[in-house]
Amino acid sequence: MLQEFLQDFGYFALFLGTFFEGETILVLAGFLAFRGYMDINLVVATAFCGSYAGDQLWYYLGRHKGRQILARKPRWQALGDRALRHVRRHPDLWVLIFRFVYGLRTVMPVAIGMSGYPPLRYLILNGIGAIVWALALGLAAYHFGTVMEGILGSVKKYELWVLGGLLVVGCLLWLRRWLKAPRQTPPN
Repeated sequence: MLQEFLQDFGYFALFLGTFFEGETILVLAGFLAFRGYMDINLVVATAFCGSYAGDQLWYYLGRHKGRQILARKPRWQALGDRALRHVRRHPDLWVLIFRFVYGLRTVMPVAIGMSGYPPLRYLILNGIGAIVWALALGLAAYHFGTVMEGILGSVKKYELWVLGGLLVVGCLLWLRRWLKAPRQTPPN
């Protein structure tokens, strides 16, 4: 049943997850590839496509409506200002590595777009950053399964526990981010 579900919806879910954020879902997909439910090559390719497409969208939104986007969320405003400072000091470096910096993943492409960074240069360097990210995280999670199997013996007995643990960690990270986000109070 799990295998059918993953074959039908796993890659689509991975694409959507990496389009919007993606670390947790990519790690989960890498582990599932290790278990044989998904193909690691397709996991990496799908994660690359989702991450690349999402970051391209945020970049172009940042170029055209960056301040409006950041103004909607007070937390994003502060992160956006911080991201802009980083981008102005080392623009190419940040285009390549922002995916690896927790907390700046979504706001950084907006800031890069706002900074006036050249579109063609972003297209190329964002692609390089996205493939390095997808390979690094996807393969690390895939090989994490090998380590776990060596430690636990037969992972099959613990498969649902590991998957459940990864899902819980992902949900806790999301909940933490949601709870830390400032709430707007309705006008009186």
